[in-house]
Amino acid sequence: MSHDHHDERPRLTPEQIADALNPPAGRNGGDLVVETLQGLGATTVFGLPGQHALGMFDALRRSSLTYIGLRVENNAGFAADAYGRITGEVAPLLLSTGPGALTSLAALQEAAAASAPVLAISSQIPTAGLGGGRHGYLHELRDQKASFRDVVKSVHTVRTASQIPSAIAAAWESALTAPHGPVWIEIPQDVLLAETTVPVVSAMDATPRELYARPELTAVAADLLSKAERPAIIAGGGVVRSDASGKLLALAEKLDAPVVTTFGGKGAFPWEHPLSLQSWLEDRYTTDFLESADVLLVIGSGLGELSSNYHTFAPRGRVIQIEADAGKLESNHPALGIHADAREALADLLEAVDRREDPSAPERVRTVLEAVRERIAAQELTLEQRLIASVREALPDASPSFWDMTILAYWAWSAFDARHPNTMHSAQGAGGLGYGFPAALGAAAADRTRPVLAVSGDGGAMYSIAELATARQYDLPVTWLIVDDGGYGILREYMTGAFGEATATELTRPDFVALAESFGVPAIRTTPESLTADLAASLAAPGPSVVVLPALLRMFEPTHL
Repeated sequence: MSHDHHDERPRLTPEQIADALNPPAGRNGGDLVVETLQGLGATTVFGLPGQHALGMFDALRRSSLTYIGLRVENNAGFAADAYGRITGEVAPLLLSTGPGALTSLAALQEAAAASAPVLAISSQIPTAGLGGGRHGYLHELRDQKASFRDVVKSVHTVRTASQIPSAIAAAWESALTAPHGPVWIEIPQDVLLAETTVPVVSAMDATPRELYARPELTAVAADLLSKAERPAIIAGGGVVRSDASGKLLALAEKLDAPVVTTFGGKGAFPWEHPLSLQSWLEDRYTTDFLESADVLLVIGSGLGELSSNYHTFAPRGRVIQIEADAGKLESNHPALGIHADAREALADLLEAVDRREDPSAPERVRTVLEAVRERIAAQELTLEQRLIASVREALPDASPSFWDMTILAYWAWSAFDARHPNTMHSAQGAGGLGYGFPAALGAAAADRTRPVLAVSGDGGAMYSIAELATARQYDLPVTWLIVDDGGYGILREYMTGAFGEATATELTRPDFVALAESFGVPAIRTTPESLTADLAASLAAPGPSVVVLPALLRMFEPTHL
């Protein structure tokens, strides 16, 4: 897209002019919302209706948008988050005022932390009630948008119907500007319900500007990398989101530089590649190797808590950090900070670096991975390793997987081979419970041609049980693996380690198989021995399914303490 695309004036055909002069009767503010979403290219919307938002939901009936309605607003937010991650497109999320809106906050925090483009459109009390007076409207908040301002990228308030298209277009562009993220629009009930003579919204352009690296910084980075003796690369979620995996591979091979992917960057680099250090970031052998690099290129990562082995990582060489989120530049380590989208910056670097050959690089990578393997092997965690291998064997290579905050997911961050970019996702951005299943539903709504896997513990699963109804209603091809250990397993481990015993971690839970079947969702209880076959069969069957694995899992020993 050219740099001057904002100057290209849209033109109407004679037919469109005639339509504009004679808009159909019976349209309201809600129609302007759905027309604008369609004009911007939306095809699917998520949400949950409420009294103030009914104008918006009624207008869906008159549109070609596909609506996926979830049972809890937070789960609708997780579904939209996953849709945005999988497609790279904006995921509209339609919400009601007050409690409905606020219930989505945890999901929007995850979308913000993971840079997922979610466009939350909420209703608001009638215009007469705005401004913080205490009128006693149902759902009234003194300042609803204040609750969202700390979480989302941008906030937009509409007060008249004519403001709707522009507000949605501005929010859309904000959501898709690197780094992607959630945005918030609120529209009063009376504006959504009032008839309007504003012409039908035609196609709209809200394409964000590209975020290019400054060329003088690229020149310095290329010089450092070309002359490095022991370069290494940390690839984060920004590489996946900007679809830059191919460019990362080309650069790593041109420099003979070993690559480790962060947990958010899973799949950004081929797992079995001779230069792949995989994802063992919570391992001291990996941390030591990265510290010893004389030039470390960090792309699309802020080197946060998990990526830095709980802030024990202390690089000794020069760090080059390419990051689209300006707030993350040098936030944890001094670096040559380059504010740019990963894809554009990698393209520039690829042209600018000299080829360097280092026949010892694959051997050094092998040495680290063998040391990691030996450390894990010494802890006798064969059950956990077998389960990760079983899930990998059962899951088709191109199928996405969504992992809740559960012990098997913590293993997967380090040990799971995501064979394609943008196929493995978790809630490790904000770290809230209940992400896996509703997120998988959102991904399945984006692409029904391949099965999707969700992985939860029994504690996290209880956050999302209601969405079994959603899975059934829309016949979404999601298989939900629930690892049932009778409580909040990771918290049980943390508390036992810290205090000698655990409090508030043990849970009474339902018979998950019978519960799933009560929703009309086929379910099976499996064992570690039969997991591969049972999971593969469930994934191959059409529609939703549940696989329950009773198992008590342990984490590998941390290396940061």
